[in-house]
Amino acid sequence: MARFSLRPAASLMLAATLTFGLPASASAETAAQVSAEAQAQANPGASFERDRQAILAMAGDYRVTFDFIETVAFREGYSLKPQKLSGALEAVRVIEDRGDFISLQHILIIPAGGQRMVLKHWRQDWQYEPERVLEFTGANAWAWRDVPQAERRGTWSQTVYQVEDAPRYSAVAAWDYAFGTPTWAPPHEWRPLPRRDMTTRDDYHAINAVNRHVITPAGWVHEQDNDKLDLATGAPQLIAREIGVNTYNRLEGADLSLADKYWAATADYWAGVRAEWARIAAEGPRFGLTVQGETEELYNPLLALGDEVAAGRRETALAVAEARGIVRSYVTHELAPLAERVALTPPVGEGS
Repeated sequence: MARFSLRPAASLMLAATLTFGLPASASAETAAQVSAEAQAQANPGASFERDRQAILAMAGDYRVTFDFIETVAFREGYSLKPQKLSGALEAVRVIEDRGDFISLQHILIIPAGGQRMVLKHWRQDWQYEPERVLEFTGANAWAWRDVPQAERRGTWSQTVYQVEDAPRYSAVAAWDYAFGTPTWAPPHEWRPLPRRDMTTRDDYHAINAVNRHVITPAGWVHEQDNDKLDLATGAPQLIAREIGVNTYNRLEGADLSLADKYWAATADYWAGVRAEWARIAAEGPRFGLTVQGETEELYNPLLALGDEVAAGRRETALAVAEARGIVRSYVTHELAPLAERVALTPPVGEGS
């Protein structure tokens, strides 16, 4: 797989002459942007539909590259970790569209022993003008945040879910179309560690991330500016910064029918799992998991049940009932203080 380097997102431009006005080309571009914004305000329905089409454009078949590199160390003695580069084939499917709500399910196709296997991956739910969002608060816990009316107008929330449909993180922003590029870029929000670090490191506990989705001619990109936070010392401490780019290049004529076959067989099972997580989230202002660190003991049984349903070895209703019990056994609404939960994170990997 070809490697590529990451560069700063913008470069500085020095004007050759001093003026009090913009160059003609820039003035024209600015005028076009103002006109587009005025049209959106005059016709909110058109703006809403344009946003929907940007979200729906992320569905399809893709060759994905996951590229992450640490760029700055903030802790004395910290050594920047090597770049992590990987890739896969991924199907992104619209599993629900209610107009103001769109759900996209990601399904990986990965090589295994000379064959290909399916792995249910993450999910992203988009809600227009959300009244509240479920935010990650650290150490495998989440809490509802009410979204003020002023923050809601014209915006979409994106809530990301893990492979077992537990929540991961949420954020709110409006889609922006400056310079003809559909972009969704919310403020920083906390996120759990990605699996690539959760299984190998114990020197930080949360990511304070800027999470951008940008539609491109070839597909789309998920850009990330990740601040890695140590939560073990009381106040969060920034130890390193990372840049990530997940590039989704659309595949034409690719055969990812394995993903569609899997989802056709398991859609009802996973709908039952999602419903259980939704009930849990609705039961109070916050909840968390009873385990810290990587949650293999939670997600492996749920994925295994999905595989049994897909293979026809387990009836869907029975699998859903068992999955609900598994989920409930790892959930609590009685949360210890953050520092106590962080202290329970098992040591793994290289540490600091």
